[in-house]
Amino acid sequence: MVQSCISMALKLAFFSISPNSSSNFRCPSLRSTHCSEFLQLIKSKPRRRRIRRELKSVAAMFSNNTAVSDLVAAGLSGGIALSLLKIWEETAKRGVFDQKLNRKIVHVTVGLAFMLCWPMFSSGRQGAIVAALIPGINIVKMLLLGLGIWKDEATVKSMSRFGDHKELLKGPLYYAATITLAGAIYWRTSPIAIAAVCNLCAGDGMADIVGRRFGTQKLPYNQNKSAVGSIAMACAGFLASIGYMLYFSSFGFMEESPKMVMGFLITSVAAALVESHPISTELDDNLTVPLTAVLVGSLVF
Repeated sequence: MVQSCISMALKLAFFSISPNSSSNFRCPSLRSTHCSEFLQLIKSKPRRRRIRRELKSVAAMFSNNTAVSDLVAAGLSGGIALSLLKIWEETAKRGVFDQKLNRKIVHVTVGLAFMLCWPMFSSGRQGAIVAALIPGINIVKMLLLGLGIWKDEATVKSMSRFGDHKELLKGPLYYAATITLAGAIYWRTSPIAIAAVCNLCAGDGMADIVGRRFGTQKLPYNQNKSAVGSIAMACAGFLASIGYMLYFSSFGFMEESPKMVMGFLITSVAAALVESHPISTELDDNLTVPLTAVLVGSLVF
């Protein structure tokens, strides 16, 4: 009993002594630094609650303010597209790929990667217009480079056949215009937008890559085109269209159907036939392919 009383008295003495006291019996665990840490620990819970409230308010701002969310989406999608362009510009500068192959890699990847970003934008006309501004800026860039007002040899080399800056006023300009108009006019709820972009990017790109490598048998009506290249274009455009149909339908932007699948097949075959015609060489397949996809798509969808 006496021992327990003594033990209790010692405990009371230790916890009653002020940390600022000069007594030799001051508890080391109650030094000022430890006390301040303990106070900070006490204060940390309200701080965490305040941080959570602020994060919730920011999230609510993005969800309620579509203008802010669309600007953020534009920054992210533009950064992705720009990063891809910079990568292919660097490979062109270093000669990693053949110049024609490097140009077609740009052709295939940039437009399809940008279309993957469409779900980040808000629904309605505002989201479509803001998204279209990204390739729209590229239209201005192609005009400045093509007219020789702006000098950028890496971009010219990665996007042209022969390294001539005037080439950017045709194929690359039509390419950027197609993606811009597909977003601004048709947007992600329309299979026509999918057909135009996929047949231009995946279809036309793979036609050139496969045709140059395996296209020994030329078409009777166009010796510059091969049968295997046209088949590769129709297959690549069709498969890419199906992939994006499933992708956008997963967000609820459209509903896949056998009729839509058949429409993509007809559109891809028609685009491949037009691309193989000599008129596409005279004009530019970056112009004739998306025009065909839009015209045929308007009939079948």
